[in-house]
Amino acid sequence: MEVTDMYQVFIHNPHARGQRTYTNRMVQSNQDSDISLLNINQGITCLTSGMLNPQLGYDCLLVGTQTNLLAYDVYNNSDLFYREVSDGANAIVLGKLGDISPPLAIIGGNCALQGFDYEGNDRFWTVTGDNVRSLALCDFDDDGKTELLVGSEDFDIRVFKEDEIVAEMSETETVTALSPMYGSRFGYALANGTVGVYNKTARYWRIKSKNQAMSIHAFDLNSDGVCELITGWSNGKVDARSDRTGEVIFKDNFASSIAGLVEGDYRMDGSTQLICCSIDGEVRGYLPGGEEMKGNLMDTSAEQDLIRELSQKKQNLLLELKNYEENAKAELNTQLKEADAQRGVIPANTQLHTSLSVNLGSDSQSAHVELCISTTNDTIIRAVLIFAEGIFEGESHVIHPSLQNLSGCIRVPLTPPKDVPVDLHIKAFVGYRNSTQFHVFELTRQLPRFSMYALSSPDLATEPLSFVNCTMNERPQRIVMWLNQSFLLPEDAEFQSAPFQVCFTSLRNAGQLCIKIKSGGEISINTDDIDLAGDIIQSMASFLAIEDLQVEADFPAYFEELRKVLVKVDDHHAVNQRLTADMAEHSNLIRSMLVQAEDARLLGDMKNMKTRYSELYDLNRDLINQYKIRCNNHTELLNNLKAVNQAIQRAGRLRVGKPKTQVVSACRDAIRSNNFNTLFRIMRVGTASS
Repeated sequence: MEVTDMYQVFIHNPHARGQRTYTNRMVQSNQDSDISLLNINQGITCLTSGMLNPQLGYDCLLVGTQTNLLAYDVYNNSDLFYREVSDGANAIVLGKLGDISPPLAIIGGNCALQGFDYEGNDRFWTVTGDNVRSLALCDFDDDGKTELLVGSEDFDIRVFKEDEIVAEMSETETVTALSPMYGSRFGYALANGTVGVYNKTARYWRIKSKNQAMSIHAFDLNSDGVCELITGWSNGKVDARSDRTGEVIFKDNFASSIAGLVEGDYRMDGSTQLICCSIDGEVRGYLPGGEEMKGNLMDTSAEQDLIRELSQKKQNLLLELKNYEENAKAELNTQLKEADAQRGVIPANTQLHTSLSVNLGSDSQSAHVELCISTTNDTIIRAVLIFAEGIFEGESHVIHPSLQNLSGCIRVPLTPPKDVPVDLHIKAFVGYRNSTQFHVFELTRQLPRFSMYALSSPDLATEPLSFVNCTMNERPQRIVMWLNQSFLLPEDAEFQSAPFQVCFTSLRNAGQLCIKIKSGGEISINTDDIDLAGDIIQSMASFLAIEDLQVEADFPAYFEELRKVLVKVDDHHAVNQRLTADMAEHSNLIRSMLVQAEDARLLGDMKNMKTRYSELYDLNRDLINQYKIRCNNHTELLNNLKAVNQAIQRAGRLRVGKPKTQVVSACRDAIRSNNFNTLFRIMRVGTASS
């Protein structure tokens, strides 16, 4: 099954030739009797098939659009259910989730996740951080039950155990595809051409291409009992990579971009094939290799490429060995210091030091985190190469000072866009000014999660009105340990006695943050940034291994903005209902006017016919204008619904464990009943009860 650009689903089934009946929704293709076209009449955003109703014993087709979800019985040419989904359907997956008994069709849309059973009943709902782009079901924690993997436009992969988030992984671009592999392993693809494999929260490997990954799928192509990650690329290439190393074990090329990858017994001969389809309609099927191939599916040209690559590595190693030999000779011979310097000989005790500090900036440079790289003697740093995800464009940065500016110290400004810990992989070329060969020092330094916050004096800081209060049964010293690990402090903080207070200023927007530790384990976090408050709560809970945490929170400015958004949502719904009624009225008028115009034509009354057709033209123009207004209204409604869903998700992130799940569920109930006062109470105290 494929999606065409004419709002249709293209179904090819040569095994049911002459057995199919056709309806208004499904029609037979004019070109081929094996092909059926399913008319959807809307832009199709996602498509999948699977067994939604186990009692039927066969698969059904699920089609998602920006406003609806259709479950279709292809065998009987009938709708199973048709549901309106206000948040849209950007991605869809079908299967069992956790302890929910029936299989669910789970769709991801405008910051929301929704699951329907075979009758179309809403059995699952929760919110996530941004628009959903990819979904997959995987036994993430090896407990025998499947969890939901969600990839979104905020670069995060979230893992839901039913409606509770149990893990989050941050990536560097929008997560466009997810595919379960084996056990807790899953593959992923990003919008920037990156593909890779995770095992739980640990990334096994990743590669980045200049082309885009259009589709990924797990399939055991070399018959070794373990699925490989199959990737279809925008340049028409298809490759299979080992789940353990990322090594290419097979590749093929199409004439155009890949549209999708699936598997199935397409020939109905008992063998499962990997099926690849291009955007030009070319379809190829691949059978798994036989056991005699021993996992090697590469053809001779690929083997020659591998030999060429190994030869290049050999030459590089020989050149490196030659440099070592020359340096060894230089140490044995007592020569001039200048000659030593040219050969790159440096003192044996030379070390490379790194330090991280907060730089408040200047008139010419904004505030940033400063990485200082220095040597311990009179040697100089010729160049520095830094690899860091999400900080630099292309994930790497090179500093290559001019000959006039060489020194033993290099300072690099860093401005991480998000509050996540980042590993800095540093390579530095160290030698003397007139050296032609340099020693390469390699080290890794971690940037703390909240490095973009500068320590400020509590006496000078203005305490924000918004706050989060909670009680933790933890020693204050442990909380201070988290503080030292998560922030860049000039020196480690020490807990003397309660109350303990520390204040920070954001380097991004100069916002204030105050953290207080009071007696009895009470903790207060003051900040006007609800996202920052949620990040701090989640970080503390992870460090202190807290499973459940209830809080009291108030963000007056944010809640007031949310109240305005909720009013707009009501207004947009009212406008939509009015426009729908007007369009229905216009449609009835058009039908009536068309009959009158045709009657006038048949009677030869040309004057009256022209009048009616002129009125028809005006009505049609009004109808088109109303449709444009309705489209704009729908776009604004989606944006406001996204803001509401994000607000629920943010309120949930202020809690941990069961209180988090309860807040999300209670907020949805309050919105369904249109009770805004209850909604804000839930967001503040975590419950609707007084």
